[in-house]
Amino acid sequence: MNGHENPGLGYHRPRRSDVDDKADKKAERQVAALFGLSALGTVVAIWAYFSLNDIDPGDVDSIRQVNMWIGIGTFLAMIGIGLGAIHWAKTLMRDHEMTEDRHELRSSDEAREGAIQNLKDGVEDSGLGGAKRRSVLKGSLITALAIAPLGILVPQIGNMGGDWNVSKFRHTLWGPGVRLARDPDGAPIRAADVTIGSVFHVIPEGLNDLDHHHLISEKAKAVVLLVRLDPADLKIQEGREDWSFDGIVAYSKICTHVGCPVALYEQQTHHLLCPCHQSTFDVADGAKVVFGPAKRPLPQLPIAVDDDGYIVAQADFDEPIGPSYWDRLKGGDATVEEESH
Repeated sequence: MNGHENPGLGYHRPRRSDVDDKADKKAERQVAALFGLSALGTVVAIWAYFSLNDIDPGDVDSIRQVNMWIGIGTFLAMIGIGLGAIHWAKTLMRDHEMTEDRHELRSSDEAREGAIQNLKDGVEDSGLGGAKRRSVLKGSLITALAIAPLGILVPQIGNMGGDWNVSKFRHTLWGPGVRLARDPDGAPIRAADVTIGSVFHVIPEGLNDLDHHHLISEKAKAVVLLVRLDPADLKIQEGREDWSFDGIVAYSKICTHVGCPVALYEQQTHHLLCPCHQSTFDVADGAKVVFGPAKRPLPQLPIAVDDDGYIVAQADFDEPIGPSYWDRLKGGDATVEEESH
């Protein structure tokens, strides 16, 4: 063909499992053992989740140990299936080189029958069918494949817990009279200490007194950025005439796109930039979105000054902070009314 002689196929060197029944059985047991290792890994992951997970949420070392054992179990579950399938193919399935002559696009009836026969031969070679059925391999493979996802799914579903009350995402530690404190030391902030152009990273006073688990979860919702502008530059939003004090405004620090911390303030433009996806908010104009993928302004925290000169919250945010979740609706609609009950 094309002036070249067909060299044909090279010499095929048989494997030990091709000529030795003992080697064949040994390879079969090895594959079954690898699938068994996968099943064992799944059991280890599920055991670790249920037996070791009864720990203090603030005990970081114990959490690491649980995650380590779940990871080891999941690794064994996945690697066992992968290595078992590879060893099966390399030692038990046919390894002869195959050739097929070119033919018309529409195969002849004989070629079609030959293709069907090849498929049948392949099934027989694999041990899934035919005279030489490898029931041990089939059973171990099916078992490993069936339970392997449990090592991942059980912890994920279990961690969802039974609390599906989405209304809790609407509320933070902010409330009437709660002082604004510096992050991270928790020192309360006086209005006199906030100069024009300055920026304070803020947490609710008393947050640091919580245990580690609750501190982290509550801080993720309650962090605020406090900024003081020249009152002449501030555009007061309708209905928020008393939410600021002498140019001092407070907005949620959680980006309304995917929840990254918005902490880059540009004094000349009064813009806040999210470093993750460059959503930009105008602090002087209700923290409205002026650039980027965010779809709504940063929620504003209504503030005032108490008798001692400290900045305090008037109330909690009037809308959920951060990215929109699956059941978030603004205003006084039915969903919010249901959540309030």
